Amino acid sequence: MALFQEIDLQTYTGGRITAVQPHSVAADIGLQEGDELLAINDNPVEDVIDVQYYSAEEEMELLIRRDDEYLLYEAVRDYDQPLGIEFAHPTFDTDIRRCNNLCEFCFVLQMAPRFRRTLYIKDDDYRYSFLFGHYVTLTNLSEHDWWRIETMRLSPLYISVHVTDLEQRRRYLRNANAPDIMDQLRWLVERDIEIHTQLVVTPEVNDGHWLEQSIRDLETLWPGVQSVSVVPVGLTKHHKYKMRTHTGAEATAVLDYVESLQAEYLDRFGVRFVYPTDEWYLVTRRVVPPLAHYDGQALHENGLGMVRHFLDAWQGEQAEIAEAMTTKPILSYAKVTLVTGLMFADMLERETAVFRSLTHLDVTVQPIHNEKLGGTITTAGLLMGADVLSQLQASGYGDLVVLPRVMFDHPDTITLDNISPQDMANQLQRPVALADTLGDVWDALTGQSKVFYQPGVAPTTHPIALPILDKEDLNPTAHFS
Repeated sequence: MALFQEIDLQTYTGGRITAVQPHSVAADIGLQEGDELLAINDNPVEDVIDVQYYSAEEEMELLIRRDDEYLLYEAVRDYDQPLGIEFAHPTFDTDIRRCNNLCEFCFVLQMAPRFRRTLYIKDDDYRYSFLFGHYVTLTNLSEHDWWRIETMRLSPLYISVHVTDLEQRRRYLRNANAPDIMDQLRWLVERDIEIHTQLVVTPEVNDGHWLEQSIRDLETLWPGVQSVSVVPVGLTKHHKYKMRTHTGAEATAVLDYVESLQAEYLDRFGVRFVYPTDEWYLVTRRVVPPLAHYDGQALHENGLGMVRHFLDAWQGEQAEIAEAMTTKPILSYAKVTLVTGLMFADMLERETAVFRSLTHLDVTVQPIHNEKLGGTITTAGLLMGADVLSQLQASGYGDLVVLPRVMFDHPDTITLDNISPQDMANQLQRPVALADTLGDVWDALTGQSKVFYQPGVAPTTHPIALPILDKEDLNPTAHFS
């Protein structure tokens, strides 16, 4: 193979195989867990995107490194037959591409000290944008990266724009060499790459006329630019600069403005195009819009529509619980504590009142103050296990403690401060369940929860794997956030 002459195989890093699916191409030709995939059809593979792209052939040659031996496998497959390989990491050349910006609102730069190392990595990898919907700035791409985006049609991409004016964006990113984002977006749109954008809005920095200009600039690229998410800035108590969060009046003004644009775009484009995240509605205590207002956009991970998903799911769950209660089910716990962040506490309390009336149980909502990151951080996904433990122990808690599942979104099922649900159960000496919806709380009460932890069990080094859902099936995590 020409590949042997073109790259140094001793230093080249391929993809380490962690599993081979039965009856797949990989299983048929004898690939094994622990093998390292280096190339397909003479093309070095640097990530799972390369694997997907170069394996879309009926005939393949796969170069494998097994220990110190290099093996070349030939394979023939049907187009609908999976290659059947799982990898340790989605990217092989590096764990993740680092960000070259120094944004003053960057959450990594605001992180509290002495957390796990990965929390201080500033990621900005276009491949994770394509694979997982991460928002990236497009400031660190090489010619090779642009070639891959075009050739492999990496669509959709999720782009952090923040502000479209070149000089203002360079100031906002603190990157004097940041390229013109509008030129980059036009290039992508011309090649039929679908784009979802976000504007993280900071008072007196990129709001006001900057916000208006940015949205108007982005509208010129519709429908290539499919959406603009408007996100309020989040600042921890460790923020070192002079930015600030929105006042109530400013949040109301931004929401009013965006909603007025939605009406205009709905008339012009048939979709609302620009979408405020749920936080604007919670902060201003406005009614969250129906799901139809999101025009089928799968932007849940960016905080759009999760609250409405929760509320709609709860409507259906109420009928199910009411019917179940007529048979007098055995409920294992009479006193339940629901943990949430400060932002969602009022709404969760309102809906929990209905849950109490249906079940006749003592169910208490316990909002947790984020001591480690500060009072401006009010979402459940950023709650610290230590804060939850100390505040529950100070205030008291029920026979069952229900924690927001989003607290444990790390692959090892731990909080930001490395505490597992089993640790929580052991320290509280109470059963602990994880939940996305009030229906999940009902499942915990009736013994149907799959994420349930009894006290007195030693934490395992192999945590229970929580399901990773497709965007279309994402559970509404914002109800506890």
